[in-house]
Formats: sequence, structure tokens, C-alpha cells
Amino acid sequence: MELAVVVSAVAPLHAEPRISSPQISQRLAGERVEVIDWESDWLLVRGRDGYEGWMHSGYLQPSHAGPERRAGGRVSLGSIVRGSDGVVRPLPLGAALAREDEVIDGEVTPAADLPRLFPTSGAAIADTARRYFVGASYQWGGVTPWGADCSGFSQSIFALHGVTLPRDAWQQAVAGEAAGTDPLALREADLLFFSDRADQKITHVGVALDRQEMAHLALGRGGYRVEPLTDPADPYVRMLLDRFLFARRFL
Repeated sequence: MELAVVVSAVAPLHAEPRISSPQISQRLAGERVEVIDWESDWLLVRGRDGYEGWMHSGYLQPSHAGPERRAGGRVSLGSIVRGSDGVVRPLPLGAALAREDEVIDGEVTPAADLPRLFPTSGAAIADTARRYFVGASYQWGGVTPWGADCSGFSQSIFALHGVTLPRDAWQQAVAGEAAGTDPLALREADLLFFSDRADQKITHVGVALDRQEMAHLALGRGGYRVEPLTDPADPYVRMLLDRFLFARRFL
């Protein structure tokens, strides 16, 4: 099995081995991937969540050559760093720093401190969902505050707390445990699932907060939004409630 590590701040994962094909997800600096096939300069890779896609070789190096998320390493919480080559670059939430990176601005944390800073509790996950993606635009396939889709948002939030979710909303909808069908009676960090299709295939996911609110990344909102699910005057909230199917619990 050949392994590689992402060296760019954000590396797009494509549906097919060409730059014009749709972005289906992203991998961040320091993430290790398994190389399972290749075509010219494109590699078919699989991440730790099992999700597969095509990535250009320019985003990767052999796994021994890059940073790791391990005790002694550092993880960006939104930062700007200067590398050993003198180049200054931003790193998004969740990206790993190289050992020689100098922090210029923003926030980083030792990887060993992640369990303390991001404990595995519903209240802590809900707090992260409120704080770290504010202002993020909607971007199909995105997983960072620089741009994310609904399931990339939920997956990234849970990952900070040590909980691995599948990548896509429909995959998340068959994981975890059933949490009911009343969107106003959920626990913090439950995931709410929606469909706008006649066959009820899952097309959207959000993260339950306290006070009967939900955080999500939505195309209809242009990006990140906290929705008060008890607001009947908002037509968008009414539409969400009409499309709500069920919730799942992962804690």
C-alpha cells in the first residue's frame, strides 16, 4: 500500500482525473491518503474516512516527507505561517503545520491538546459549530471555513472532537443511532437530515444546537447560518421544517 501526504493548505478531490471535473471533497495539509490507482499525473486516493477521489500529484508528497497529525505536531485553528523556504501562507482550520513552520498570525494548537480543547460532548461540539465557520461561504465539496458544503461542515466539526463521520450527507444519515423525528426535541450535536426530492434521498444536513437552533452551510443562505427552528415567520425555516425527515445521534 502506497501512502502520500497532502502538502498544500487545501487540496481538491475530484470526481474524475481531470481539473475540469467536479470537486467532491478536499484534503488538508498533513493528511495522509492511500494511493489506490493512478492515471498520468492524477492519483486515486482514499482518506481515513474511506472517501475516494482523484487528486493531482502536485498536491502530494511521499508520506515520509510531510507533516503529521501526531503528538508533538501542531494543528491550525485558522493561522498564517512562514515555511522554511520563507513563503508565507494561510492554513485553514484542521490543517497540520510542518515542523519548521513559524506562526505569523492566528491560532494553532499542539495536536496532543485537541482532546482537551475539543472534548467529545454535545455541548462542546455545538459550541464549535457556532464559532469556527461564521462567515463561511457555501462551496460544493468544501470542508473548511474558507468554503464548505453542508456535510463537509458537519464532518469537519466532529473531526475536531475526535469523531469520524462519513463524508456525504446520505452516508452520515445511515450512521450513528436514530434520534427521532421531532426537530425541536433534539440534543446538542444531533444531526438533522433533510430532502428536497420525491424519493426522499438525503440532500442536506445540519448540526443541532441548544435553544432549538441548528447550524448549517446552505446554498440557499449563501453559506453558514444559525437557524432558529421555532421562527415561523421565516419562510426559509418553514421550508427546512417541511423537508426535515429525521435526526441521527453520534455520541
